[in-house]
Amino acid sequence: MNTTNIDIQRIGRVAVVKFDRLDGLNALSLDLMRGLMEVARSFEEDIETTVVVLTGSASVFTAGLDLRDPKILEAMTAPLGKRRQLVSFGPKMCRAWEDMQQITIAAVEGHCVGGGVSLAVSCDFRVMGQGAFFRVPELLLGMNMSWQTLPRLVHLVGPARAKRIVLLAERINAGISLDWGLADEVTGDGHALGQAMEMAQQIAELPPLPAKMTKQSINAVTNALDHAGSYMDADQFMLCQMTQDQSEAIAAFLEKRKPKFKGQ
Repeated sequence: MNTTNIDIQRIGRVAVVKFDRLDGLNALSLDLMRGLMEVARSFEEDIETTVVVLTGSASVFTAGLDLRDPKILEAMTAPLGKRRQLVSFGPKMCRAWEDMQQITIAAVEGHCVGGGVSLAVSCDFRVMGQGAFFRVPELLLGMNMSWQTLPRLVHLVGPARAKRIVLLAERINAGISLDWGLADEVTGDGHALGQAMEMAQQIAELPPLPAKMTKQSINAVTNALDHAGSYMDADQFMLCQMTQDQSEAIAAFLEKRKPKFKGQ
């Protein structure tokens, strides 16, 4: 298992998974996504753990996909078959966290951007520090919002607010997140993990089997049509890569200027 930059601690029936690249951005490299996917899958045969808390660094959850990662840059230019394989790690990571039998809680400090939002909404609950925020800038980068995130957002906040989050790319602060149902609890900055642990301990005191069965049943009802509505995410992403607008968006991002889109 490749768990570089990932730490796992166990406290009774609660496990804490922390990922931190120690660079202030904590962006999702291909290796980090693979590691988080493998960590989630490692709990498949774990009948002792009831709750898993996922958190980033003390100051930031994640800045999203690492557009400077050489392996991700390779994925953007590889032949189609290889590209489809490489771009699948993001959705596979999120699906692995969503499918866990354990109840999952994301503890979010600082910014949670793009793919970080995808990862956070794959968990059952989200606890945010007061200064934390969610932001989805994918459209501004000439990309569709993929990783099967859209149905998860719609389940949490409804269709109109999901469109607003993705289309307008606004910062959704902790207060708005709580009001919209994107966050379940808000606490002081630096205390998201502590608050998440309090929730985790409360859940861990429940009978483990009915708790896990309840999660599975609710997810089965809620997510029944998610795959049908989002299975083309990765192919839509690659289609967007073929546009001039996407090339312009990435160039503008790296050059720190406003992009000029032409619909081509």
